[in-house]
Amino acid sequence: MAHERLQFHEMGLDDRLLKAVADLGWSKPTLIQEKVIPLALDGKDLLARARTGSGKTASYGIPVIQRILASKQTVREQDVRALIVVPTKELGHQVQIMMRQLTAYCSRDVRVADISSKVDLSTQRPILMEKPDVVVGTPSRVLAHLNAQNLVLRSSLEMLVVDEADLIFSFGFESDLKNLLCHLPNIYQSFLMSATFNEDVQSLKELLLHNPVILKLQGSQLPDSSQLQQYSIKCEEEDKFLLVYTLLKLCLVKGKTLLFVGTVDRCYRLKLFLEQFGIPACVLNSELPVQSRCHIIAQFNQGFYDYIIASDEQSLTDTAAAPQTTAGKEKKKAQKKGGKAKDKEYGVSRGVDFQNVANVINFDFPKTAESYIHRVGRTARADNPGTALSFVSHTELGLLSEVEEALTGDETNSPLKPYEFKMEQIEGFRYRCRDAMRSVTKQAVKEARLKEIKQELLNSEKLKTYFEDNPRDLQLLRHDKDLHPAVVKPHLKNVPEYLSKLQMRNEVKRWRLIMMPVVLSLPFAFLLLLWRQFLK
Repeated sequence: MAHERLQFHEMGLDDRLLKAVADLGWSKPTLIQEKVIPLALDGKDLLARARTGSGKTASYGIPVIQRILASKQTVREQDVRALIVVPTKELGHQVQIMMRQLTAYCSRDVRVADISSKVDLSTQRPILMEKPDVVVGTPSRVLAHLNAQNLVLRSSLEMLVVDEADLIFSFGFESDLKNLLCHLPNIYQSFLMSATFNEDVQSLKELLLHNPVILKLQGSQLPDSSQLQQYSIKCEEEDKFLLVYTLLKLCLVKGKTLLFVGTVDRCYRLKLFLEQFGIPACVLNSELPVQSRCHIIAQFNQGFYDYIIASDEQSLTDTAAAPQTTAGKEKKKAQKKGGKAKDKEYGVSRGVDFQNVANVINFDFPKTAESYIHRVGRTARADNPGTALSFVSHTELGLLSEVEEALTGDETNSPLKPYEFKMEQIEGFRYRCRDAMRSVTKQAVKEARLKEIKQELLNSEKLKTYFEDNPRDLQLLRHDKDLHPAVVKPHLKNVPEYLSKLQMRNEVKRWRLIMMPVVLSLPFAFLLLLWRQFLK
């Protein structure tokens, strides 16, 4: 007999919470929600591993809100009762949004504040002086407010949540988190939520948890091949640009797509390259203001853009060598170097819920298996299908082997399959690719970085007050506009008929087979229009 799934209304939740859950369209809890919520409501410490996109945020958010609502029936004093620690500002912003959605019908009783943004402490002080019930922030930011006495937790904190626990230490927050713990009471309930179990999670477990319940849900860290199709293509630098141009320009990749690169320079190099062919794309990296990054993610989720080029700079090896300290020390170091300070709390490949992402393309292969899992985990979330395609150069073959070993586990076959792309089929496009690459010089990339940063700072700071008064106009602010520091050659925007018609017909058929789950989700009229355009 099949196991009867526990439903939300059977968990003893407040009616206001149940109404908010219904508004979110959640008819039944996910596996991690079904297991975590009852245990959390019983006051257990928890260490839970579940793959990305499985509903981890709500699994701790719902019991946190429920316990606060229950305590307010007897205790009327306003205090900070829950602290949610996250590794990145983007994740902090996302957690705040989720918590506010869950408190839609009890927002007067449960107030949530996100202090992840790097603004002056004095700016956030009035918010904390009102003692919100739930505070969300990065370890360094929370510690800064504790040291400034803007936040006091020793007498009131009841629950501590560490989200994306496998990233906290690797992002350099070890010392900040240990110092933060000195400001907490002796007794409180703790939750550790993670997509992977590694040595850092084990260290956090020993540091924070007392007789915890350990939940290892879903043996695979990524969805199986029926939901997520993973491919790798062995290609060198020039072929990477040739392939991405072919895939995007000929619409062989359908739906919203995230393209991950290794550095900020690579972000702009790829964006300028695609601009040569009239392919608009947004850029996400650590140099952009956090308000701009969150706005780009929000608009991407709303369907404003099809392509985001994101830098996954926060490699584990880099951050381990350069641990995170306070914001003031970072600023001084950046000033000494004389360059634009990178945001150490940036991370869009980690934990952020990009919605309805059909494809992830690893333009630069990730440095670790954990990074691969977090990148690819941006697609095939919940029950949606997705495709991951990784470009692998000869210098990255060792990394590919490590990822395949991590993904295979106890299985016999790796879910990461090689895709034998016939490069001779797209040789006719190579001269156009080289023509575009010659225009994307180092100077053009440098100018593009400066122009984008200036533009986003203007959008983020000077117009902030205006957009607060005119929220509808914020939707008109786009982040995928052409930068044009490189010389754009108009003829490259159009694909010659002889190339698109003769040489690519076979490859289109092959890619359609791969992308079929995504294609089938598109309206029939739209597919018919694409087919007619292809036959012209």
